[in-house]
Amino acid sequence: MPKISAKAARVNADLTLKEAAKQLGMSYQNLSLLENDEDKITLGTAKKMAKIYRIPMDFIFR
Repeated sequence: MPKISAKAARVNADLTLKEAAKQLGMSYQNLSLLENDEDKITLGTAKKMAKIYRIPMDFIFR
């Protein structure tokens, strides 16, 4: 199964950092930390990302 980064998933969904953060209910700064592996992505956030980015959840994790 292919794996892509959270940032690549967002970009492929044609969302800006601020747009995605708003839909995820977090600050764009926090989303940036997650995308740059400076913070852990929780299961709940991964589920939200998968839904918003329209991909299977396990595609997000490298």
